[in-house]
Amino acid sequence: MRDAETVTFGGSGLDRAAWLRGNPEELAMRRRDGSACVLPIWRGKPLFAGHSAAWVAPGHSVLETAAETPVFLGLDEGQARFAADISAWEPETGDTPPAGVFFDPTEQRHPALPDDHRFAELRGVMADLTPRDAELVATAKAILGWHRSHRFCSACGQPSAVADGGWQRRCAACGTFHFPRTDPVVIMLITHGNKTLLGRSPGWPEGMYSCLAGFVEPGEPLEAAVRREVAEETGIRVGPVRYLASQPWPYPSSLMIGCAGEAVTEEITIDPHEIEDAIWVSREDVALALSGEHPTIRRPRNGAIAGFLLANWVADRLD
Repeated sequence: MRDAETVTFGGSGLDRAAWLRGNPEELAMRRRDGSACVLPIWRGKPLFAGHSAAWVAPGHSVLETAAETPVFLGLDEGQARFAADISAWEPETGDTPPAGVFFDPTEQRHPALPDDHRFAELRGVMADLTPRDAELVATAKAILGWHRSHRFCSACGQPSAVADGGWQRRCAACGTFHFPRTDPVVIMLITHGNKTLLGRSPGWPEGMYSCLAGFVEPGEPLEAAVRREVAEETGIRVGPVRYLASQPWPYPSSLMIGCAGEAVTEEITIDPHEIEDAIWVSREDVALALSGEHPTIRRPRNGAIAGFLLANWVADRLD
């Protein structure tokens, strides 16, 4: 796809400056530089001001509860950017997010920050961010999420420590090095003539349908993953498969690999353990859903690759 990298989180050309990660003295000097800034993240929710990421100085009091040394994200026009997990901070009573919801609508405000600064769910903001902010925030959310869930060595069980600017964890007990993980997920635009296959998972909001998706298994090529997932969830067999576009998906650390597949059968037999429903939808009905005018199918979430693929299919821009 010619427009593949215009998807949200598609990349902005950020200089990740990997050469700096292994130089703790240089990183410390960069943090003391007056142009350096840090993105605080609270329990997976980045700090925003309006429709932009909100950055603070490395010595700001909001970082007092940071769990570990800030992670180095890269150089933005020569300015060092970092991210810090401040999940230990406890907001005012009543500001905590509800349990078990599909989307967390609550916002938390820290008393040490201006009134227009708030910690918010990235899903609700991602489509409004600039490409640079989107890449920085997605990177920060994913890497800090990995640190929160990988504090102990998987080889010996002892605590591990942040290293290499936040891009490694090292175990002092057994010497094992651990690296951030990214989980590959195929998301499929499956078509049969003028129709595309959409499905929904249990617990999704009413009317929400999307392209089928699933994790790539060890030892499995992408094309095989597409065919397996579609067959498992709907019983439909898929023939030719091709790559379209990819999207980092920091919920918490996936890479969505968009593919197009041509169905060779039409009859749907869903696996209720996998999905709740699956339907064939015409190009005209997808166009109505994209415009928010379909009577039963919700408009795709802004910023998600599923809507991006569907919009390009409707506009005949997949090549």
